[in-house]
Amino acid sequence: MKKVFLFVVALLMVFAVAACNNNNDDKKPGYDYDAIPDTMEAESYKIAFVTDIGQLKDKSFNQGTWEGLKRFAHENEKSYKYYQPANANNATDDDRYNAMKAAVEGGAEIVVCAGFMQASALERIAKEAPEVKFVFVDGWNMGLENVTAIIFQEEQAGYLAGYGAVKEGYTKLGFTGGGGGTNPACQRFGYGYIQGANAAAKELGITVSMKYSWAYGASFSASPELKAMLEGWYSTGTEIVFACGGSMCTSAFDAAAANNGKVIGVDVDQAAESPTVITSAMKGLREGTMYALEKFYDGKWAEISDKSTNLGAKDNAVGLPTEEASWGFKSFSVEEYNALFEKLQKGEITVATDVDGAETKEYSNVTLDWVK
Repeated sequence: MKKVFLFVVALLMVFAVAACNNNNDDKKPGYDYDAIPDTMEAESYKIAFVTDIGQLKDKSFNQGTWEGLKRFAHENEKSYKYYQPANANNATDDDRYNAMKAAVEGGAEIVVCAGFMQASALERIAKEAPEVKFVFVDGWNMGLENVTAIIFQEEQAGYLAGYGAVKEGYTKLGFTGGGGGTNPACQRFGYGYIQGANAAAKELGITVSMKYSWAYGASFSASPELKAMLEGWYSTGTEIVFACGGSMCTSAFDAAAANNGKVIGVDVDQAAESPTVITSAMKGLREGTMYALEKFYDGKWAEISDKSTNLGAKDNAVGLPTEEASWGFKSFSVEEYNALFEKLQKGEITVATDVDGAETKEYSNVTLDWVK
């Protein structure tokens, strides 16, 4: 059965969210999230978003989460606002706490906080404001009744991307990750990417090489240093790079464009951002956010209170985009992808999650060059 990667429909089926008809527009490609304003005038703001480091419109993690929030708010006539911690990429826990406190004082009933770095500030404000609900995206269960976590099995998305790249014919791969090697989501993406590339190479009876680095990605931002490193990779033979980490993708796009290289996007479908993007390792940030908000406003918070909801292939919450405009593979077909995805869904393929030391592990068909 052909599987079109439609996050919302699948999530609603799996979790039995009541108002499923609200999200049917996602069956149509190109839902216009930009048509929903980022700012609005209101006396108080019932739904709030506190950004991770990087920009709101980072074309990745922050943006995907924000689009899910504002779409839900817009379609359900709820006031909404975003808050960015002071000091941008150098934000401290106090900066994040102050942003969350501003959201609470601004009238928020529920606050969506993006990124694992929010943990300390979120726990503090959640204890101070037990009447307010908090959604911790890419976080974990804090043991608090007013906090829920939405997490994803990024290793599965990374696996699909790595497998597809090698099946397409690429034998010289690269990975550049954000967070300096400490971000759990980026670690899972990267480790899955290696495993997928290794599996495809083993099937083909070949060995592929992969440059793998956390350098210049600590702030999840584009930089001249990151671009220069990637240009060096491309100019010496690297064919395709998985750029995993917020606005870092911009450096990858520029480096690839200057060297006739290709890029694998992350978090959301980034095909429209650059002609260098051949596919994207996606997770349902919009839909996971909408799912949590739906639970709250349907009076079903108790179902997700003090829990972590871990979404993966079995929930259709990770994968590659299969729309014609986003499918950049020529040799690796959508039909082959669907067959692979079904095996992942059924548990016939298991992707390891023990990310510690992924850079120094040995792989049967991948020669890993850890670039520090």
